[in-house]
Amino acid sequence: MSNKKPNFIVFLTDDQGYGDLSCMGATDFKTPSLDKLASEGIRFTDWYTNCPVCSPARAALLTGRYPGNTGIRGILPGHRKAAGLPESTPTLPKILKSEGYNTAMVGKWHLGLEKKSRPNNHGFDDWFGFLAGNVDYYSHIYYYGANTKDNILPQVNPTHDLWENEEEVWMDGDYFTEMITEKCIEYLRKMTSDDKPFFLYVPFNAPHYPMHAPKKYMDRFSHLPWDRQVMAAMLSAMDDSVGNIMDELKRLGVDENTLTFFTSDNGPSRETRNWLDSTLDPYYGGTAGKFKGHKGSLFEGGIREPGIMHWPGKIQTGIVSSEPCASMDIAPTILEAVGVNLQDHYLDGKSLIKLANGKDSHSERVMFWEYLDQTAVRKGKWKLVLKGKLIDAYGPVPEVHLANLEEDISESTNLADKEPEITKELTKLAQEWRNQIEEKWISEYGAPSEAQRLNTQMGLK
Repeated sequence: MSNKKPNFIVFLTDDQGYGDLSCMGATDFKTPSLDKLASEGIRFTDWYTNCPVCSPARAALLTGRYPGNTGIRGILPGHRKAAGLPESTPTLPKILKSEGYNTAMVGKWHLGLEKKSRPNNHGFDDWFGFLAGNVDYYSHIYYYGANTKDNILPQVNPTHDLWENEEEVWMDGDYFTEMITEKCIEYLRKMTSDDKPFFLYVPFNAPHYPMHAPKKYMDRFSHLPWDRQVMAAMLSAMDDSVGNIMDELKRLGVDENTLTFFTSDNGPSRETRNWLDSTLDPYYGGTAGKFKGHKGSLFEGGIREPGIMHWPGKIQTGIVSSEPCASMDIAPTILEAVGVNLQDHYLDGKSLIKLANGKDSHSERVMFWEYLDQTAVRKGKWKLVLKGKLIDAYGPVPEVHLANLEEDISESTNLADKEPEITKELTKLAQEWRNQIEEKWISEYGAPSEAQRLNTQMGLK
């Protein structure tokens, strides 16, 4: 292949906990493809998503910004007129297109369903997948809201949601994870044949509910309790998909010219919306490992995710890094690899190129998170959570929670009273940052009432 520009693949899973890869600590099932990817690249122990729910996390990954600086701060609705990522927000695929790249997405979008919010209008030349927050893995129908028994969320009729660019396609009975594999391999072959540099974004739906997996994977884990069995089955199907895509990359002879990332959008779900009959029973199959928290929480279990970076011959191999990094770092890393001047773009993330080669450190980096009324900050070993939320039965959650992550990785002990100076410092940092986010939000996107703001962040109108 004559093309010298590097290619890029970004794999993203959905609602996957930190402890649901064998290379990250899972012991009851194996993920050999991702274990191999990690062994040949860098595995990050302190990798974070930028928000503990789907839409803002994806906006951060595709822009290199904190969610509040993208126009997306909450879960977006799934009806076909739902607005999403503002057209004015620059995205990684838009920038890459200007650099001569072909760009494609295969998988879950969840950044708006109205036409101006869809992938083609945000820099993707081609896309295949669905637009809403989740679909049935076999019928590809979005049914969330159809059985709603209260007024918390609007009623949404079941809607078919499978597309190839702007054409609705019907592939009833095909398992979505396996469809992703086929479409990605097809795309890689075309790009290689055309001798085009590419950016391929692969956001899996797995292991987001509904909990569906083919029998061959369920049989593999028949010894596990059902909730863990189906989680292992869904993630094994995803692991096979990643392995098949990476194997194809090698067969095509472009693996050494391709920078690959793998991560997840947020921690494991404890939502009660997992069942078609509206049973209000949370799903407990996913695990955040040793961390406290889950999807929707700013404790570590909601935001600390698996993180892998792979680039044969260009970065260190077999390295385990404890440097704090985040999904918003993917965009600046890719842009630097292309040769784009990062100073020409508004980015909150940092390039990982130097860090990946042992020439940089993020150990004292200050990182922030916000979701609804929660705010969090990490500086070095210290992590502060203001108005933190939990669903799991951890007992009462204090308004101010300080943890030393080096000594207490599970955030089990609140040191706010014992470390008043650190608490004061981090509280000030968190509040000042949150105020900046709110000010930009008002100036860029209007000034809704508090009730409207919270509803918007939850995907309501």
